[in-house]
Amino acid sequence: MMALFAHGFRPFFLMAGLVAPLGVGLWVMTLTGLPLPEGPLPMIRWHAHELLEGFVGAAMIGFLLTAIPNWTGRRGYSGVPLVALVVLFLAARLVMLPGSPVPIGIAVVIDLAALPATLLLVLPALVKAGSARLFGPPVLVLIFWAGQVMMAAEAAGWWTSPGWAAGQMLMADTALLLVVLIGGRIVPSFTLNALRKTERAAEAQPLPGVDRAAILAVALVTVVDLIDPGGKVAGAFAAVAAALVALRLSRWHGLRTLRWPILWVLHLAYALIPLALAVKAAFLLAASPWGAAWLHLQMAGPVSLMILAVMTRATLGHTGHALVAAPSVVLAYGLVLTAALLRGFMGLAEADALVVVGAAALCWMTAFVLFLRVYAPILWMPRADGKPG
Repeated sequence: MMALFAHGFRPFFLMAGLVAPLGVGLWVMTLTGLPLPEGPLPMIRWHAHELLEGFVGAAMIGFLLTAIPNWTGRRGYSGVPLVALVVLFLAARLVMLPGSPVPIGIAVVIDLAALPATLLLVLPALVKAGSARLFGPPVLVLIFWAGQVMMAAEAAGWWTSPGWAAGQMLMADTALLLVVLIGGRIVPSFTLNALRKTERAAEAQPLPGVDRAAILAVALVTVVDLIDPGGKVAGAFAAVAAALVALRLSRWHGLRTLRWPILWVLHLAYALIPLALAVKAAFLLAASPWGAAWLHLQMAGPVSLMILAVMTRATLGHTGHALVAAPSVVLAYGLVLTAALLRGFMGLAEADALVVVGAAALCWMTAFVLFLRVYAPILWMPRADGKPG
């Protein structure tokens, strides 16, 4: 069991896999009329809170604790500091659960602790490395946490402005920006490495300025959504960002990765970014009713599928396993995609809305059960090659 605390990705990827079905499952149970005790948050807010702060937050922490040792050359985070972070994160999940007796003012303070504690833990390595570019993802995680603070402030009654909606949007957009930034590094890099082993190696087609423009466009989407959400300007920025991200993706030879599911899923997740942004633009610019659930598409699509893709690949790579996705994991990829499309385009369905939501939820929960079935043993057992970590 101590192997679980041998590297930062292990407990946090496991917890991301646990929170994902829980956050959706309990919410859907309430939609069907099953009474659940109220906790510090109303159920609809708890659902959004756990998928952002629980699922996405756990994945962020696991990513930082894994990537920063790779970037800086230091040893991975393990032992007592890692256990302390896990305790903070689990405490937050428990005090926010439906039926928790902890008052909201105390619960949100506990809930806000894990992300800044993580950033403080990794800060010395970043400072010692002396590279400004390494601070990009941690700064975005700090902005993500600022959205969490906004949500907490309104939930606790410390702020009467629409902090919940603004905070939720800031967290969702920052998570998307992280996918754009990190995905833009790893997808072409992993693709290039794989294609070099084939008879026809290929470099990404040069298109000067597009990479930076795509990142900047999504960053501006985040800013506009914070200042003037839901208007024509936000729709216009989303449309421009969709076009630039799609152009960026078109250079990465995605169709040549179809033989490797653990690679093509990264391309698929990245392709959902311009789709989600385009649906958002259609809704905000043309009031297209079928696009009303664009935020669900954004979170369940590119953000969640990229999280699942990165967790499955990174876990295999850091535990001495071959980078091959098991058939049930490939099915999980497809189920997350299906869940995102069902929930994101439920306005096009003729079926009852609750039926569509239930189907999407079933796909989502099944996907993460499959992830846990394959990866939970890998995460809590020692490396397959006997090496530390």
